Amino acid sequence: MTSRRETPARRRAAIAGLGLTELGKVYGPSARQFAAQAVRRAAGDAGIGLSDIDGLLVSAGTTPGVDLSLQVDLGLRDLRLFTQMQAFGSTAGAMVQYAAMAVEAGMADTVACVFADAPLRQGKATGAAYGGRRTTPAGWGSLLGSSGFAGPNSFYALAARRHMKTYGTTSEQLGAIAVAQRAWAAKNPLAQLRDPITLADHQASRFIAEPFHLLDCCLVSNGGAAVIVTSAERAASLAQPAVQVLGWGQAHPGNSFRRNDNFGLVSGAAQSGPAAMEMAGVTVEDIDVAEIYDCYTFTALLTLEDYGFCGKGEGGEFVATPGMLGPDGKLAVNTGGGQLSSYYLWGMTPLSEAIIQARGQGGERQVPKHDTVLVSGNGGILDHHSTLVLGAEG
Repeated sequence: MTSRRETPARRRAAIAGLGLTELGKVYGPSARQFAAQAVRRAAGDAGIGLSDIDGLLVSAGTTPGVDLSLQVDLGLRDLRLFTQMQAFGSTAGAMVQYAAMAVEAGMADTVACVFADAPLRQGKATGAAYGGRRTTPAGWGSLLGSSGFAGPNSFYALAARRHMKTYGTTSEQLGAIAVAQRAWAAKNPLAQLRDPITLADHQASRFIAEPFHLLDCCLVSNGGAAVIVTSAERAASLAQPAVQVLGWGQAHPGNSFRRNDNFGLVSGAAQSGPAAMEMAGVTVEDIDVAEIYDCYTFTALLTLEDYGFCGKGEGGEFVATPGMLGPDGKLAVNTGGGQLSSYYLWGMTPLSEAIIQARGQGGERQVPKHDTVLVSGNGGILDHHSTLVLGAEG
């Protein structure tokens, strides 16, 4: 398969810097302060000055302050590209896509993409972080609310239950994902949760919204992450191994939650994944590492199906196959522990680990073969999806 892109190799986009703040239950800094710190660290990681940045893409989480004022905080002047983006968990991948297109079109030379959030409050329950007051919905949305559907837990649980009813997927199969990712997290010094768990632990953890146990659900974290996107030619002369941006794709299904909708059975990964792989000139068989958005175990399972790692409806059996997932498994999935066990920075979680793996800097968790890395981002209630295919320097 040949790439669709005709861009000269020297102008093709590459990721040259990665900046991570302290992550997890980190109190004190605001989301805006985390964002500024992440950009500074990404620039330092790349070996460039802030004055070298001529493009800035900003994405906020649930807390205010991460907005266009970040330019002033960082002292950036005469930006050629600057905007705030929001497609929830798919935004990080989309930011890299737009940054790559800008670099390849000559709109900007060095673009910083940043996300930060600080939903955790000292002395308040973690579960309250996303439980803020919401506007009462009208119309169809009010019917859902009166039926008890409020917030992502219940909607994702509904999606998972539909998959279970249609294909026979089981809670134990979802648990296999949680167990495997915790095994990866045990090797990641950045991970919030590193103690091993068993399938019995998963099954014994309390229900959040059936069929989801606590260990099916992602963490909540404070912190920020940023990446620097520039041309491959320039990246080759900077401080870190360049990570090539080989392909990308987006999909926004527009779920209606009405009759005949395929909600819970197919995600935007089914469109964005093939598009990104076609652009990169690879197939799913060429993927060495898959960093999959895992706000819930079910999201990871559905995405693996839709990317073609297994057949539709076969995800449960696939992930539960002995020797498939985990540090010694056949398929390297969420090698840092993912959002379930490592840290939750929306789409920056899979993206940051993908960069670490592609650079060969994963330490104890480093995957030996890491030439081609697939990154997924999922936003809303399976409403938005972004896919990146990254390549190691070579």
